[in-house]
Amino acid sequence: MSRPLVRLTSAAVEKRGLGTLTDPAVTGLMLRVRKTSTRGIVREFRFRYKFKRRTGVITLGNFPGVSLADARARAQRFRDLLQDGIDPRSALNRPGPRASVEVPAEGNSHNMAALIKDFTERHLRQRRKHPEYAERILQKELADWAHRDARTIKPREVIELLDAIVDRPAPVMANRVAGLLSQLFRYGIHRQIVESSPVQLLFRPGGTERPRQRPSSTKNSPPSSPNVDEVTKRAKRTGIAIRLILLTAVRRSELTAARWSELDLEAKASVWDIPAERTKTGVAFAVPLTPPAVEQFKRLKRMAARSPWVFPAEDGDGPLDPKLLTRSVARHLDTFDEHKVGAFTLHDLRRTVRTGLAKLAIRPDIAERCLNHAQPGIIATYDTHQYLDAKRGALTQWADHLQALHDGK
Repeated sequence: MSRPLVRLTSAAVEKRGLGTLTDPAVTGLMLRVRKTSTRGIVREFRFRYKFKRRTGVITLGNFPGVSLADARARAQRFRDLLQDGIDPRSALNRPGPRASVEVPAEGNSHNMAALIKDFTERHLRQRRKHPEYAERILQKELADWAHRDARTIKPREVIELLDAIVDRPAPVMANRVAGLLSQLFRYGIHRQIVESSPVQLLFRPGGTERPRQRPSSTKNSPPSSPNVDEVTKRAKRTGIAIRLILLTAVRRSELTAARWSELDLEAKASVWDIPAERTKTGVAFAVPLTPPAVEQFKRLKRMAARSPWVFPAEDGDGPLDPKLLTRSVARHLDTFDEHKVGAFTLHDLRRTVRTGLAKLAIRPDIAERCLNHAQPGIIATYDTHQYLDAKRGALTQWADHLQALHDGK
């Protein structure tokens, strides 16, 4: 008659000689004692299991760093995953940095990388006009989970991930990641990839976000500098871009991707027609061009030569990357500071325009339309009038105001 298996004790683990011993407390839990040349005697807990007729072994850690109780708890967690039909190895974060999230060759439909890929293709790219930002966040921030089974991600792991981002410190990014994670797992529930979401947050991990505070006074903005061209004399297109955003209130990307075919610079009342596919609102937008704006575009026309793009890329293939324009502005901030112009970004210029229009007593709804902000509710549905004359009048007042500032009046 065989002797019954005896449960391990911490004392027995500490005294065990070389060899391997199983612990009947949790099926698959083993203690392996071996001798190494550098560390001497090593007592290692391991978990051995079978999944889909394949045998696997997971190292749980070395005693006493990992106690017997800890080893049993970890082994039991893996046993529970097996009962749910999940490979325990898919619950492990693989060490080391990852450049991107890649779908494994085996194509496990419950794999995090597969979930992210499906979410990106079927949700983000279908519902967002510019999904690239969200895609980059998922690729970078969830890289360590790429080979995880989505069903094994626990709420505590989500919290630890977001805490680490806050501590970088990047509290705003933590909020972005939290929002995307919530969408990702809701999508996973919808697609029956997971049964529940581990994102169970009661508060924003990065706290309440406040709008960036920039000097709104036009006296501290680039137009009041003695000469923007002097500040940006080694990057003339940057200076022109600054002036044009101030004169038209368009977005950076709308400006850099403009084609000459969209502009009528010779008409008495010049207009720039931005197609719907290039606006943030997804609606075609007409920008009335004041004489100072037309003058800046004509300067660009001479620089662009025969290119169809208003801001052609340096290699002549396609439009300028808007990020390059942002970096150019950043490189000139010290020079602007010498002219008593505070630090700013291209997006801040739109805020300057909106504040300036308010100070000129321009009707709020017209000022909002000048910036092509989406209109609320039923107004957006039924009122499709372009308000071109009203916008032209507002931007003309604004252009005159900027010129007066420049002249010191």
